[in-house]
Amino acid sequence: MANELQPLSLLFQNRLFRIPDYQRGYAWLQPQLVDFWDDLINLQQGRYHYIGLLSLKPLGTKETKDWGSDLWMVDKGFKACHIVDGQQRLTTFVILLNEIICFVRELDENRGKKDDEIVLGYDTLKDVVAKYIYQSRPPVYQITTYLFGYEVDNPSANYLRYKIFGEPYSGSVNETYYTKNLKFAKKFFRKNLTALYETEGMDGISNIYLKLTRDLMFNIHEIDDDYDVFMAFETMNNRGKKLTNLELLKNRLIYLTTLYTDEEFDEMEKAHLRKQINDAWKEVYFQLGKNKNISLSDDEFLRAHWTIYFTYSRKKGNDYIRFLLDKFSAQNIFKKKTALMSEMPEDYIIDEDYEEDDVSCERGQETIEVSKLASTEIADYVKSLKNMAKYWYDTFFPNQSENLTKAEQIWVDKLNRIGIGYFRPLVTVIISRRDFKAKERVEAFKAIERFIFICFRLGNFNASYCSSEYYRASRCLYLKEMELEDLVSDIIETTDINIEYALPNFVTKIEKCFSQGGGFYYWNPIRYFLYEYETSLAQKNNIDRIGSWEMFTKTEKDKVSIEHILPQTPSKYYWQNQYRQFTDEEKEMLAGALGNLLPLSQSVNSSLQNDSFHDKKITKAGRRGYENGCHSEIEVAGNSEWTAEDIYARSKKLFRFMETRWGFSLNKEQMDRLIYVSFAVDGREIPAEIPVRTEDSV
Repeated sequence: MANELQPLSLLFQNRLFRIPDYQRGYAWLQPQLVDFWDDLINLQQGRYHYIGLLSLKPLGTKETKDWGSDLWMVDKGFKACHIVDGQQRLTTFVILLNEIICFVRELDENRGKKDDEIVLGYDTLKDVVAKYIYQSRPPVYQITTYLFGYEVDNPSANYLRYKIFGEPYSGSVNETYYTKNLKFAKKFFRKNLTALYETEGMDGISNIYLKLTRDLMFNIHEIDDDYDVFMAFETMNNRGKKLTNLELLKNRLIYLTTLYTDEEFDEMEKAHLRKQINDAWKEVYFQLGKNKNISLSDDEFLRAHWTIYFTYSRKKGNDYIRFLLDKFSAQNIFKKKTALMSEMPEDYIIDEDYEEDDVSCERGQETIEVSKLASTEIADYVKSLKNMAKYWYDTFFPNQSENLTKAEQIWVDKLNRIGIGYFRPLVTVIISRRDFKAKERVEAFKAIERFIFICFRLGNFNASYCSSEYYRASRCLYLKEMELEDLVSDIIETTDINIEYALPNFVTKIEKCFSQGGGFYYWNPIRYFLYEYETSLAQKNNIDRIGSWEMFTKTEKDKVSIEHILPQTPSKYYWQNQYRQFTDEEKEMLAGALGNLLPLSQSVNSSLQNDSFHDKKITKAGRRGYENGCHSEIEVAGNSEWTAEDIYARSKKLFRFMETRWGFSLNKEQMDRLIYVSFAVDGREIPAEIPVRTEDSV
């Protein structure tokens, strides 16, 4: 076992590094890269900096037999190694080294020069590439072997080769969450090298190269053949940037494939299962990282799949990963159970006059000891994990889905906008059941959306209300132990039963919002509700175009997307005169009334909110007028003025829409308390108009 301090220049002497299949992809983000770069920049010349432990597992002929065209380097005398711990740091070093090479090569002073004519530090660029990046097999030089890379074919392996190292390639390279990190690191170092060159010139670049290869010291630790490398990996990685549970589980499953006896599971079957695991994780990471703007959580997917695949019990935190690691454990490989070599026929009749011992003797069955955890259980689990990943992705990005019809996309999108919560595993299963008709799935999504709106958005029920029931339903549906029709009926019935509790809660919540001075503007689902009303107007007008949901929700600094028609601070003459019969407190209530809130198809500067109603209706510099806006704006623009009676009437209209859209009825008292501004139509006497003063703005 080697255990010594070595710089990169010694580390790369006659070694061939491969990241094994049980390792995570590249996980360093900007904070880690910034710390690394700062350490490198601030390291004084002639000083050494300890960079941490690098654990390597030397590989024999048996372990490298599938390396194909890279084996010539082993024959040449290079020592093949798996990186057990430290791959994040070593990957970072290699990316930076490669960027230094590319940067120096592209300098104006080096254009047209060959690598053996360019000097970096005290080496030619040709020597640097051969020592740290790749070598080509003589005499034809058609086979290129990289000194550092991934052992198996996966998106990270291809991305590193073709996008980071820049090897020419005509095919497409899939991007995942981990390849995005590789790409970011490459850009990060290029940006900082450029800045360094601008201030310190080529001397600065050479100094960075020398520090990187000469002054940063690894503690090299080589693991003996009989050392449990998989368990070492778990232990070591839990010291630093912690493994995600999905990464931890992959390592565990691959480890388990090595423990079965050849009698139970021969080498060919073990290799096949290992490939199934790698293929499953490759697909999962592809799906989780498929959207280049938003990467999906590893652990959230694993937890959801656990809910779907295994019997659900109400547990907290990371209990699900403890369950999985207990289920897929070495103990369950070594723990044996007795199995019959041949099963008795189902119609076999035992004479009840026999004693139990006699029966056993009569059967005379041969038995064999097999592992408690069958290899087929691992295979079935990873197959399910692989299959469900694409449907999990569909629940987040329905509009990109190839598995959903347009109607399904619309309703899954609604679920995301309203807040899908704990229903995501259930929705995933519903999408995965391709034996369901699209219409049946839509009905299920509608029922779930209504449940969420009434129980959570109106009723403010606890966020976990009925979660256990619908987690269990996701598994029953997955195992085809439940009909979708029965599930939909249950959700509808549960929702209907809870309406009588949800509505009083809603009234109480809104009254609290008014007491806080915001009214319906403080009601969190207001944007969702107003957008649904906007959708209904588009359908009523038989117009497909609907204002962008993003425009209804995205609020830039100093801009608004939900406008108070009567402003919250109605200082201009128009509003002062129009609402002169009301106190300041009443005007505040009217401003927060549901009927006074309007979604804008284009966010406007907050300074324009106090414009008169006439100015808001017409398009002018700085804002698009209501008359040219979304359907809701056009509807409001039909009013000649904007009075308290108009606010009251529109509030009532919106509540009637709410009743129809989500299938419930408000009684008169509830309606009055929700409208909240009944004083708007109390018939009070209206004072004479306020005189227009020179300083007043119309």
